[in-house]
Amino acid sequence: MKLLQPAAVLIAWTVVMLGWMLATRLPALREAGIKMSSLVGTKASDADRSLPASAQWKAHNYNHLLEQPTLFYAVCGVLALAGAGNEASAVGFAWAYVALRVAHSLVQATINKVKPRFILFIASSGCLIALTAIALLRVF
Repeated sequence: MKLLQPAAVLIAWTVVMLGWMLATRLPALREAGIKMSSLVGTKASDADRSLPASAQWKAHNYNHLLEQPTLFYAVCGVLALAGAGNEASAVGFAWAYVALRVAHSLVQATINKVKPRFILFIASSGCLIALTAIALLRVF
């Protein structure tokens, strides 16, 4: 099913962001003199106070890729099960969603300007809404 391709690509992108986050955050921890062996029960805001913002941007984006995209994976699954896994409009919106989320990641992980991030988020949300509408039409 063609619809599973963009879902698999977004999963792979999330793994890439995990690697990028670790590659920047672990050295930042060392440079800040933070020893992971001494950390107990910390939360994300602790790292935000202790590490450079640019190192945290990758972590924030990784977290974002584990939030709204979960709905994307679910709607792809619903569409696949409903027999719409090769439907051109669904596949097109799915690829657009993935492209916009990758662009959002690159903006957030590098320059982290809010306006372009917001525009990319809204555009990707529009794709997600369209996919949801297609799914509703197929299952009802």
